[in-house]
Amino acid sequence: MMADQRLAGKVALVTGAGRGIGREIALRLAREGADIIAHYASSKGGAEQTVAEIEAMGRKAVAYQADIARRPEVIAMFQQIDANPGRVDIVVNNSGVSTGGSLTELKDEDIDYVFGINCFGPLYIVSEASKRLPNDGRVINFSSSVAKYPLAGSGLYSAAKKAIESFTESWARELGQREITVNTVIPGAVSPGMMDGSPEYRSFFENQTPAKRIGRAEEIAALVAFLASPEASWVSGTHILANGAGNT
Repeated sequence: MMADQRLAGKVALVTGAGRGIGREIALRLAREGADIIAHYASSKGGAEQTVAEIEAMGRKAVAYQADIARRPEVIAMFQQIDANPGRVDIVVNNSGVSTGGSLTELKDEDIDYVFGINCFGPLYIVSEASKRLPNDGRVINFSSSVAKYPLAGSGLYSAAKKAIESFTESWARELGQREITVNTVIPGAVSPGMMDGSPEYRSFFENQTPAKRIGRAEEIAALVAFLASPEASWVSGTHILANGAGNT
């Protein structure tokens, strides 16, 4: 099989596929032969554009909406997946949100927002996916370098992302009995992504790396494509830091 078609015959669910890293991942996996389920929360136009570009490659794609922080919506999305395309081989838990603030200004809605999407969402997704994944399936979770190098005011986001790494290790052992691999990608700041709307933060993160730049979404997508591929069949329960040797 040609290297660029190593995912031929597979179906990948990519959460947050309407923009940023998720969009690049969906496009990369499609180029490698996978059909795509493009999840979105609010970026309907972006998800539809992702689907259109994938279909232009000759691959199949569908876009489904769900607030992954709400378990009934996740269950409903998987019922749609059962109908079309009828299977899922690869799950990429890319969706994420961030908000910060001091402890003295802690708000209940911020806790629900950050943990709901970053922590509970992947849990609900994999709970449903694990009932459907084949014995050589793939789960690729997303943490953040901020979980490894927490910043002042980032406690909610850092903790939610760190929890994902614990999920990865547990799920790898549970699902490994079926030769399903589970791994974590830990990106640093990336564009397109969260940094695009904040020149100040982008400059800060650029200066934390030896190369004096932030990552490119396609660089993260390439790592995801490897973990989704047959070549990564003996890589499981790991956390791969992709932040250009930065210290945040």
